[in-house]
Amino acid sequence: MRERIINIVIVLVVLALGVTGTLYFVNNDSSTDTLVNKNVNITSNDSISESIDKVYDSVVVVNNYRNGRLTGYGSGFVYKKDNKYGYIMTNNHVVEDATELMITLSNGEEVEGEVLGTDPYMDVAVVRIDADKVLQVAEIGDSTESKLGDTVFTVGTPVSTEYAGTVTKGIVSGENREITVTNNGSEYMMEAIQIDASINPGNSGGPLVNINGEVIGVNSVKLVESSIEGMGFAIPIEVAMSQVDKLENGEAIARPVIGVSLYDLDSLPLLGNSDLKIDSSIKSGVVVNSVDSGSDAETAGLERNDVIIKVDGTDVKGSAHLKYLLYKHNIGDSVKLTIIRNGNEKELTLKLTHQLGDSN
Repeated sequence: MRERIINIVIVLVVLALGVTGTLYFVNNDSSTDTLVNKNVNITSNDSISESIDKVYDSVVVVNNYRNGRLTGYGSGFVYKKDNKYGYIMTNNHVVEDATELMITLSNGEEVEGEVLGTDPYMDVAVVRIDADKVLQVAEIGDSTESKLGDTVFTVGTPVSTEYAGTVTKGIVSGENREITVTNNGSEYMMEAIQIDASINPGNSGGPLVNINGEVIGVNSVKLVESSIEGMGFAIPIEVAMSQVDKLENGEAIARPVIGVSLYDLDSLPLLGNSDLKIDSSIKSGVVVNSVDSGSDAETAGLERNDVIIKVDGTDVKGSAHLKYLLYKHNIGDSVKLTIIRNGNEKELTLKLTHQLGDSN
């Protein structure tokens, strides 16, 4: 009996010590106290909601009607407003051949739009609406201040008008890209900003916006091949706005024409031109096939089989690139052409006096 009592006492003592020890550690363990009292808040440090608010209501849907039938749509944004009108920038191909334009605002209201001017080469157009219908004017930024890796976003209407006002986010993936596009069977180059933000049919003409909510480009699906994913392109805002005064007034944009027919140097083997001998060190350029009488090219002294390899010191990659280099100039400017003639390098001065639409 005595041993049994002793065992019971020992068990009670052990239990008492266990309870006391547990209470001590619960009340005095600092790490436990921290976990109990710590208030954890999960936040995002890269939200662009404020930037979106700065531009969102300036973005519109541009609906292209031909003879009363909706044939296409794209996006656009209000970049300016005066006492009478709001001015919308979009792509030329969004409004091309339209007999009527209806503009859908971010609040769902539809208003009539009027095309003021277009430029197929830059793929931009200006449309106006009544000033009292404008909900917001976008702030224009500077694409030259952007750097690789900078956060950008787009606002537009991808795939269907049901998705109007869609925002996609990405980064600047490439700067000063020279993109070759085709318009009415003619190839030419454009300068573009490469991004990885998703751009789909309907995003054309919408704004590319930096993290500060400033428009730095005009999106163009025309520059995207369907077989390529994750590569979108936008026209730098400086390029798009460079001729905006003329577009607002419906004036044609003057593009120089020098009066030659050309073919790219790399197509020479296919053409079988036995008259032309090119040194193997010449890797790129354009070959003059013919020179128009009375043209700027004739005045400069260009001849058949001359190979144009440089414009103002810049290597010419092909005929589309040559147009790109010439289109940076105004009528009346002069450029330096470096050519190869009969195996010898020569420099000519070409003055740009004729423009597209001239008789010569």
